[in-house]
Amino acid sequence: MANLTISNRSAADTAGDALVVALVPGDGGATLAPGHGLPRKTVAHLKSVVTDLELAGKVGEVTTLAAVPEVAAKLVVLAGVGQLAADASALEDVRKGIGGAIRSLSRKKKVAVVVPGTSVEVVSAVAEGVALGAYAVSKAGTRSTDAVAAVALVGPADAASRRAVKRAAALGEAVAYTRDLVNLPPNLLYPETFVDSLADRVKGTKVKLKSYDMKALRAGGFGGTVGVGQGSANEPRIAVLSYTPTRPKASIAFVGKGITFDSGGLCIKPANGMLTMKCDMAGAAAVAGAVLAIAELGLPIAVTGYLGLAENMPSSTAQRPSDVVTMRGGTTVEVLNTDAEGRMVLGDCIALASESKPDAIVDIATLTGAQVVALANTAAVMGNDDDFRTRVLDAASTVGEAMWPMPLPTELRPGLDSINADLAHKGGAEGGMLTAGIFLSEFVGEGIPWSHLDIAGPAYNDKAPTGYWPKGGTGFGVRTLVGLAESYV
Repeated sequence: MANLTISNRSAADTAGDALVVALVPGDGGATLAPGHGLPRKTVAHLKSVVTDLELAGKVGEVTTLAAVPEVAAKLVVLAGVGQLAADASALEDVRKGIGGAIRSLSRKKKVAVVVPGTSVEVVSAVAEGVALGAYAVSKAGTRSTDAVAAVALVGPADAASRRAVKRAAALGEAVAYTRDLVNLPPNLLYPETFVDSLADRVKGTKVKLKSYDMKALRAGGFGGTVGVGQGSANEPRIAVLSYTPTRPKASIAFVGKGITFDSGGLCIKPANGMLTMKCDMAGAAAVAGAVLAIAELGLPIAVTGYLGLAENMPSSTAQRPSDVVTMRGGTTVEVLNTDAEGRMVLGDCIALASESKPDAIVDIATLTGAQVVALANTAAVMGNDDDFRTRVLDAASTVGEAMWPMPLPTELRPGLDSINADLAHKGGAEGGMLTAGIFLSEFVGEGIPWSHLDIAGPAYNDKAPTGYWPKGGTGFGVRTLVGLAESYV
């Protein structure tokens, strides 16, 4: 994660490997965003380049120039950020535009970024774009040093702007940790080592860690988690991260699906279907990142993260279709397809979270292929309380993570009836994303507002990098969970 600072120094006099200057669309082509403060000769040169190259200032347009007159930096990078405005969509364009520019500068040690304006909203968007873009995928088991090492924002250095930069740095560090976890190969990240990573990460923080091993899971009645993990040599775990400030204004529970590798179990996936299944723990990783960020920011909100960790493998000890297991809380569930395993660990964790009677519960999971088919890289949001679901959606919109409301139709509930158990764990082919949400709703404590985030699409980018998204784990969901906590402050 890059060291991130802000000052009102002169952009032209700021030495370093590169200076990033924003471009916005204008009549007949791009123009330099306001507030750059660059010398007249520099501006004339840049305007000439913009005209010659027919730059438009659109988001994602990144142009690198050398030998720009009267600029101390070795390179000047022109970054299209779209139309500047105060609305959520325009601020997200700033994040993407600046993030893409920073991502293009990998292996540079020191970069300066001119803030295109003076509002704290724009400062925050620029800082977040930097923090999210300054990431490089690590080789297995290491932390990459290819990302930009230090970024100095050139803009207003008032107290509000400094707080915005501090927040962006905390979010960037949390998202980077989440991405690192998702990108780790499954022979290095499995339930036990996931817990080990959490134990290392919480040292020196105000976050406490508790974990349940296989013996404790059996004793605690976590039949869903035990059933999913019993086919693997790597035993399952449930990890609980808790942050409890003095006199909290609210208490929220985050629940994350943490299937460290999903082969499908006995209902095995085709080979190509397994290629990205190391990312099936992205929900748990997002919960870990969010709890750590909330603690780092010192928000007056009590947050507990429940991470259901298991490896879904086929073996002579694996659970079978038609097995009946008893979940935390006593609900019996008939397993119909072992490749629909995520809802089982989530059900256990939601039931556990409900026992503490938090003000709200949010679960987040790479849960269904149906979400990807329906919404691609837009996450689905379901829930038992319209007001709370709207609160989650508002938080997502504010931070720039694409989410869309989906229903939980009551007419689909009979599809989860079973003659052998209280509940079948899977419905028919139609509405798979929705019946998964209905299943999870059965484990939410009475009267507790709850939302379910299906992030199967946006959690992992298996295509080319774009904006502040690298290839691989995206860290999607961390900022929404933090934004939700902030909404209670």
